[in-house]
Amino acid sequence: MSMDRCHNCHMEITKQCVAALTWTLKDTLGEVLDELGEPVEFLVGGDDLLEKIEQALQGHEAGDKVDVHLEPEEAFGDYNNQLVFLESRSLFPAELEEGMTFEGLPAGASAQAPRDVLYTVTDIYPDHVVADGNHPLAGIAIRLHLKVEGVREASEEEIGRGSAGTGFFKVQRGAPDGAPLH
Repeated sequence: MSMDRCHNCHMEITKQCVAALTWTLKDTLGEVLDELGEPVEFLVGGDDLLEKIEQALQGHEAGDKVDVHLEPEEAFGDYNNQLVFLESRSLFPAELEEGMTFEGLPAGASAQAPRDVLYTVTDIYPDHVVADGNHPLAGIAIRLHLKVEGVREASEEEIGRGSAGTGFFKVQRGAPDGAPLH
């Protein structure tokens, strides 16, 4: 086993390595928004993590704890009222619950609704559905308490893909584990 693949040696986080992270995500009032208890691997230098998180992780190694404060523009953007649509209930599947997500709105929905956005159903009325294309954390300043659980070199495939396979920061909450992003 070559040294650069050693999981116990002190490898610092740099671009093109994979960091296994756990975290607690809170808003500025200290409310827990998300908790990642089992380590998940992210490609540093790819598309998996927000830039400010990558910058904060540079030079850290397994066992380190890192706190990051993100303003909305550094995280999931400001809340955009233009991404909220009131659509006919009949366009959606019969089995519909608040919190369900759709990649783009169903055929027949508002023409001005962007197709490549993940919409969350926020309200269901007898005749209408409110679909919100904002990220659930849009408009929120967040505090991220990270723990580096492990660091390894990225494979050629991961570097080529720009991802270690998990892009939490692109996936909306509620997506099943291992679900493809697109």
